Amino acid sequence: MAKKCLDVTARLRPALRAFEPYDPRFSPVRVNLSANENTHPLPAGLAEAVLDAVRATSLNRYPDPMANALRDALAERHGTDRAHVIVGNGGDELLFNLLFAFGGPGRTVVTCPPDFAEYANFAAMCETPVVAVPRDAEDFSVDAEALLAAAADAALVILTSPNNPTGGLVDRALVGRLLAETEALVLVDEAYVEFAGEDESLAPLVPGNPRLIVLRTLSKAFALAGLRVGYLIADPQVVDALGAVRQIYSVDVLAQAVALTFVERRALLAPVVADIVAERERLAAGLSALPGVRTWPSAANFVLARVPNAHRTWERLRDEHSILVRDFSSTPGLDDCLRLTVGTREENDALLDALSVLTREES
Repeated sequence: MAKKCLDVTARLRPALRAFEPYDPRFSPVRVNLSANENTHPLPAGLAEAVLDAVRATSLNRYPDPMANALRDALAERHGTDRAHVIVGNGGDELLFNLLFAFGGPGRTVVTCPPDFAEYANFAAMCETPVVAVPRDAEDFSVDAEALLAAAADAALVILTSPNNPTGGLVDRALVGRLLAETEALVLVDEAYVEFAGEDESLAPLVPGNPRLIVLRTLSKAFALAGLRVGYLIADPQVVDALGAVRQIYSVDVLAQAVALTFVERRALLAPVVADIVAERERLAAGLSALPGVRTWPSAANFVLARVPNAHRTWERLRDEHSILVRDFSSTPGLDDCLRLTVGTREENDALLDALSVLTREES
């Protein structure tokens, strides 16, 4: 008797039937500048401390479910207390949990695309309606009045500062108006804010604004993308609500130990961040000098560039020069745009050299 084929799609929740596995389109290349990772080598003292922390970590015991030692260190970093901090398996888990807890049918989330695509994806998974307030096509600024109107009946507003993939900072006055003139929770995703400077962070405003939530990560400036550790700074009631719905033990013992080592020794990373910022400006200047290329100011560790025949240029960078960047050319509002992660000086030189050839040939 022939086996019946299992119709998985029919058994899925309807909201999930169109989803496909996440594919960042990685390729084996000599220079990978596609994922906004920190490609700089670790300071020697920090690398040694990490090895010591790993050796001292027992793998036969479950981790602290709330990562309290790490929460304390992060709270100290931001001048607050443990009650205002929750740690997750990367910023992605925290974004999902936020939408899972405070979204759902009839509870709108407002976004400002082009932005991080996972906002809309996670909202769809949680059956949360999304209202998009598109950014200005010329400078990627946010229409304040349109955003305030959309947020009037929203459960959550998500802003990114610096914004991924455009690189600009949020208007602090706009965040203030959202908190004063609406009842929505306001999430400011600050995954890249270290490259803009801590003065640009809204985290210090959280204690006086219970509806303000700030997302941070150790994936970018802290060079721990492979570890998957993020955290939220929020009102204790928000922290408690997210703690109640999170996956237990989602931050493993090694992640907690290594992350704690990095946070306690974060001063060692300051020269690395400073070098990335300097390289960002050098990369942007080099790109702007190429024929037919336009860039936008960036406060992150990447530069958005409009280049001639972007998708073809992306393919040729990969296939002919073994350099991978992120292709956004088919994203609404980002025609012919590539996002270029700031790498080491040698990586950035390789990218500029390749683009100097390709932009002439594709113009």
